[in-house]
Amino acid sequence: MGAVMSCIKSVFRAIGNTLSAIVNGIANILKAIINGIASVFNILISFLTCGRAGRRRGGVSHSTGTHRAGRRRVI
Repeated sequence: MGAVMSCIKSVFRAIGNTLSAIVNGIANILKAIINGIASVFNILISFLTCGRAGRRRGGVSHSTGTHRAGRRRVI
C-alpha cells in the first residue's frame, strides 16, 4: 500500500511541476513582450526629444556651467 501511495504522490508532483513550468514560461514570455514594448516607447521618446529626455547630467550643467579653458602654451 505504501508503494502505491508513493507512486501516486510522484505522479501528482510531476504534474504540479509541469504546470508550474508552463506558468513560469508564460510569465517569461509576457515579461519579454512588455519589456519590448517599453523599449519601443523609450526609443520613440528619445527620438521625439532628440535624446534629451531622461538623461542624467553629471556635474555642472552645460547651459550655466563653467567652461574649462584649454592648456596655455608657454613661449
